[in-house]
Amino acid sequence: MNPSSISTIAEMSGARLLTGNPESTVMRVCKDTRTVCPGDLYIALRGENFDGNRFIAEAAAKGAVGALCDAEAPSGLPVEFGILGTADALTGLTYLASAWRSRLNLRPVVVTGSSGKTSVKDFTATVLGSRFRTTATKGNLNNQIGLPLSILDANLEDEAAVWEIGMNHRGEIAPLAGLAKPEIGIITGIGTAHIEFLGSQEEIAREKGDLLERLPNSGAAIIPAEDSFAGELRNRTSARVLGVGFVHGDLRAVSIRQEIEGSRFFIEGEFGRAEAFLPVPGRHMIGNALMAVAAGLLSGISLDDCVAALANVALTSGRLGRVVKRGVNILDDTYNANPDSMVAALETLHSMPSSGRRIAVLGKMGELGIHASEGYRRVGEKAAVTLDTLICVGSEAEAIAVAAGSKGLQDVKTVAENGEAARLLSSLSREGDLVLLKASRSARLEEVLHQFI
Repeated sequence: MNPSSISTIAEMSGARLLTGNPESTVMRVCKDTRTVCPGDLYIALRGENFDGNRFIAEAAAKGAVGALCDAEAPSGLPVEFGILGTADALTGLTYLASAWRSRLNLRPVVVTGSSGKTSVKDFTATVLGSRFRTTATKGNLNNQIGLPLSILDANLEDEAAVWEIGMNHRGEIAPLAGLAKPEIGIITGIGTAHIEFLGSQEEIAREKGDLLERLPNSGAAIIPAEDSFAGELRNRTSARVLGVGFVHGDLRAVSIRQEIEGSRFFIEGEFGRAEAFLPVPGRHMIGNALMAVAAGLLSGISLDDCVAALANVALTSGRLGRVVKRGVNILDDTYNANPDSMVAALETLHSMPSSGRRIAVLGKMGELGIHASEGYRRVGEKAAVTLDTLICVGSEAEAIAVAAGSKGLQDVKTVAENGEAARLLSSLSREGDLVLLKASRSARLEEVLHQFI
């Protein structure tokens, strides 16, 4: 956000400026006192287990110029400290983001899907950033709090935006898309993430498809052409639809060759043909990259320039990054997991060249509900045909071990926690081995990488 007076911020957020200097300048908005900087406006949000109003004094002590809050401010604040009173801080944040979005003159790309959202966002930001001043979601701040903060992170000088939106329940995508006002909408695919709350893939497809209904007729949708719900997604918008895939689609990846450093392939379709290198392994990552290229092509960037940008991508931490320790190649894919992304990661491990064994350390997957048994079984069966050694961490992941063993995998081990997994992996791995680490975020499986010696 460009510097703005606190009185202007109050007006945009629908709040009342109760105390402070109306001309004080707000440089940035922030919801976490641990990262407050001088000049920030602190947003005092509430949650199930916290109340941001309790930390207003801390924000003031760290140099914040004011706070947007929905409770009585504490005593003893500096005289010049601004208090923006509102009935609900989250609503005020949303109003503020909506007002700021209306001032932005940029081309927004909005990404959603069951898996791969953050990778597609990172790839797309890299491609668009090769031509335009581009702002993008940091990490995966993609919910009703994260999207407003991402919008407020944009400046008037920005020419393009890549914003990620996610959901856990039905009815969450539409208001987020309405706030973002996308010109290009990307759906990475329809899988089983969050199926605990939506009940079926059909309902997930309906929810994700709400993004496409928010596209203007002059906009464009990018979808996976080979997804079983591709036809339904196409019918959700009157905008142009560009399908990407490996056999079918307007844009296709062919002649794929996996290397330890990444993937080499050709991109072909109605926009021409070009050879590409992606410094991230995995067929599913190539599919993610195709979506980014499609967004670039639709934004007027040539195919050759899109390909050149891909060679320089840098993913958010925990997204199939490669770390080498003691000559062991470790794929850090610990940021999140669901059955679809687990299977894709195992296939990636299997496709990569290796002089040693292929080992996976797998943990729990969240939000599967009654579909958990089927999901864990599916992952275990894939592990049986792709791995030499499997280490499962935690009681939930034991189901993966059982399924893998039932399909003939001999070297299957189970451990209770990450420290034990790190010690086991350190003792059994050798130079030349290829290791995958993957689980849902709550499993904190990155601890295995940090403790590996």
